[in-house]
Amino acid sequence: MSEHDAGPETVQSPRHLARVIAITVAAAVGGLLFGFDTAVINGAVDSIQADFELSSSVLGFTVAITLLGCAAGAWFAGGLADRWGRKKVMVAAAILFAVNSAGSAYAFSEWDLMAWRLVGGLAIGIASVIVPGYIAEIAPSKWRGGLASVQQLAITVGIFAALLSDASLASAAGGAGNEFWWGLSAWRWMLLVGVIPAVVYGVLALIIPESPQFLIRAGRDEEAARVLSRVSGVSDTTRKIGQIRQSFEREDRASYRDLRGPSFGLQPILWVGMAIAALQQLVGINAIFYYSTTLWKSVGFSESDSFTTSVITSVINVVMTFVAIFFVDRVGRRKLLLIGSIGMAVGLLAATAAFLQADGSGEDIALPGVWGPVALVGANLFVIFFAATWGPVMWVTLGEMFPNRIRSIALGVATMVNWIFNFIVTLTFPWVSENLGLWTMYAAFTVFAVLSFVFVRTKLPEFAGKDLEDNAELTPA
Repeated sequence: MSEHDAGPETVQSPRHLARVIAITVAAAVGGLLFGFDTAVINGAVDSIQADFELSSSVLGFTVAITLLGCAAGAWFAGGLADRWGRKKVMVAAAILFAVNSAGSAYAFSEWDLMAWRLVGGLAIGIASVIVPGYIAEIAPSKWRGGLASVQQLAITVGIFAALLSDASLASAAGGAGNEFWWGLSAWRWMLLVGVIPAVVYGVLALIIPESPQFLIRAGRDEEAARVLSRVSGVSDTTRKIGQIRQSFEREDRASYRDLRGPSFGLQPILWVGMAIAALQQLVGINAIFYYSTTLWKSVGFSESDSFTTSVITSVINVVMTFVAIFFVDRVGRRKLLLIGSIGMAVGLLAATAAFLQADGSGEDIALPGVWGPVALVGANLFVIFFAATWGPVMWVTLGEMFPNRIRSIALGVATMVNWIFNFIVTLTFPWVSENLGLWTMYAAFTVFAVLSFVFVRTKLPEFAGKDLEDNAELTPA
């Protein structure tokens, strides 16, 4: 294929494809830090509780406070990206990641640790907005879904890296609470090691090109033309720049007032984005990850096997994300999400039925007879379908569904909703499981999985293969 055979938004040579993949991977290091910083605390919680003499409730809030920081970071990220540019916001996130890792490692009290965890949350929230938005803007439409899915792949790799790092440090020190290099406990090194990928991310953010949409908005058309030509393979850059500028509607920077609309005070497409962001959490993925030890223990695994089981789950996450990368542009976003909703509902229904037969309560439960394997298969079936569909495809869709003019701030609002529901589910799950039974929570997740199918079927347009400039209408199709 020659460099002029394809349309303006098609990668027209292996050289262009190699460039855009390299840039996508560099940007997705923010996703890796997202996953790493979310999961790295898991190996340190017991030692933190012992060192600072924390009650279970204070420890739980110390862990969960990061999610509040994530929501705040997501809220501000879109506006900052439009004001400073995507690259500068990535660098700012990298600095926050590094500061959080160092500050948490040297925390002297629970309040100090909470403050640094909040800073880390701000960094994660910013990264969760800026990475999918940037990749959507830099990627050619033909490959945008697969490239945008790399962020979720990076998140899962980050989670795996955190688990592996925690286990390695704990093993080398003979326990997470034992003293290691330079007089620091191993659990402090678990947190400090996050400085390394943060520095790498900051350096990469300085090297990659700025988003064409931001450059055009800033009046830097020559730079935008170079990026469109070199990275996206656009042959007629003048025409493309004109299309992008026209899609802004107005030259001034978007504000949150532009999100107002006729549907309960907001633009209809924003409600759609917020709904899929909420549903991704309401199906229970993070509760199942955070509290998976209960499930594994109920089917006969010892607590000492928790690392092995966590690694199994994280490997499933990584492997199944490749399914989304391969199919999201071929099959389409809607079909993958619908298939995922069905698979998740079946898995969650099996787990619900199994835990309905459970003996005991809270963490001291046992599943008689065949119900243990049923719960195990159901939960892993859920993880498989989530990792192949709703995990990555939700981020792909959020990154591309909003019109150019409001993309950054709308993406920030929708992502904030995702983090708020993550926080709600994370805090609710232990209480409901203890007082109403674990089956009740799984039943609720099943209902939301069914609702996710109905919502996608009736409300979500298909964005595969469309240029971002085609999303000019604020009303869903």
